[in-house]
Amino acid sequence: MSLPFIIIAVVTLFAAAAAMILRNLVHCALSLVVALAGLAALYLTLGAQFVGFAQILVYVGAVAILIVFAVLLTRSDATPNQTILAPGWAIGIVISAVVFATLGWAALNSTGLPKGTPPAPVATVKNIGDVLMTQYVLPLEVIGLLLTAALIGAVIIAMKEESPNSGSSRRQSAPSEKLERTDPALRDCYDAKEGGRV
Repeated sequence: MSLPFIIIAVVTLFAAAAAMILRNLVHCALSLVVALAGLAALYLTLGAQFVGFAQILVYVGAVAILIVFAVLLTRSDATPNQTILAPGWAIGIVISAVVFATLGWAALNSTGLPKGTPPAPVATVKNIGDVLMTQYVLPLEVIGLLLTAALIGAVIIAMKEESPNSGSSRRQSAPSEKLERTDPALRDCYDAKEGGRV
């Protein structure tokens, strides 16, 4: 393993742990963004170009930003005076370590794990792009339209509705008339205004 791979792996693990144990939802979402970006960097260092760029476009560029927007739009303005870490962070770390060790042991002892070095991948980003733009143009355009419709729907949902008081502003635009009609001291002025003497 090279030094960049180790650095990226450590940063990704710390970001994933921060996404689990932090209490603030915004901090958790940003830590998740860092963890997903670290996974994309790991894919790129391993030579999986398409998976790495797909990770950046789909998860970092769409899903994580959607989570951040959802948190910012729905969170309360009140900031409770609580600790930074969640109360069960120690139990979460222990359970995560046990699950990670179990999965690692199962992967290393698997019979389907190749013993030798696999050959270099043939499906590069250029080859996949050529196939998408020649043989699969129609499905690609349909997916683009579907994502555009989903984006427009999300924008419409996120827009603030018009407040009910704005529609009645015209009806409440002349409170002085009601005051003039009801106040005896101003009733003569109102009658004079109606008669055209003022």
